[in-house]
Amino acid sequence: MHIEEHIGHSHNDHQTSARLLSSVFLNALITVVEITGGIFSNSLALISDAIHNLSDTLALILAWLAHKMSGKKPDTRRTFGYQRVEILSAFVNTSVLTAISIYLIYNAIIRILYPEPVKAGLMFIVAGIGLLFNLVSVFFLHHDSRSSLNIKAAYLHLLGDTFSSFAVLVGAVLIYYIHINWIDPALTFLISIIIIFQAYKILRQSVEILMQSTPSRLDLKEIKDAIEAHPLIRNVHHVHCWQLQDHDVLYEAHIDATKDMTLSESNHLRDEIETLLKERFRITHTTLQIEFACCDDTDMIKQPRKDKS
Repeated sequence: MHIEEHIGHSHNDHQTSARLLSSVFLNALITVVEITGGIFSNSLALISDAIHNLSDTLALILAWLAHKMSGKKPDTRRTFGYQRVEILSAFVNTSVLTAISIYLIYNAIIRILYPEPVKAGLMFIVAGIGLLFNLVSVFFLHHDSRSSLNIKAAYLHLLGDTFSSFAVLVGAVLIYYIHINWIDPALTFLISIIIIFQAYKILRQSVEILMQSTPSRLDLKEIKDAIEAHPLIRNVHHVHCWQLQDHDVLYEAHIDATKDMTLSESNHLRDEIETLLKERFRITHTTLQIEFACCDDTDMIKQPRKDKS
């Protein structure tokens, strides 16, 4: 890596960290304001929004720690480095958010069945403050959310809360003029359902990566056929393909050549396959074992041996 690229990368990391910390401060402030406002206005929607913001604050702290750790260099214990910490963070964040949303749905149902009066004026003011601060936080993380699943999870937290604050704001206006207090828990119910739906997408993606699943955009049979189209390759077997984190896709396989060849010839063949995988399938890291008629098992996916005992 050139010095200029390294400096630019460090500068971008510093900016990302600064934006994450700024968002942490704003969301901690929103949480305090909305819990206080929710208690005094008797608004479940405000309290639910505050709890979401509290989860946002924790999510952003985890996202910041994960972002810092992911930059640590690989070592003998973790040869791939610490990049998957970001995926763990995304998994934890979305799991917590889903659990909180389910709890709020329960409380919203109780409040719909047994409505309570709400001070709409105070609810409107506090929701307005929350909306403003959430918009600022969303602006801070919008750019970084496109390049990191970890930050995208935190960004979705903030996006959900921005919508939540706006909905509470509208709800306060409706309660003030129409005097229908069940709008408050109904908003809580709607907001929680939407956020669960958003969280599920991130949760599923993070689980897929942690389970070392083949990325959904890739078809291993298509890759196998593309490699075997080479005249010097008889078979591709014992394939593994997984993601390290958001962007890095790893592929390893045994390549059965059609003839015995020198080491330099096998190196040239491997280079050709790696180029194919990178340019056509966007696979960033490959481990290829070139061999000649030495594997009895030539299935694409190697099955575990059954214990004969």
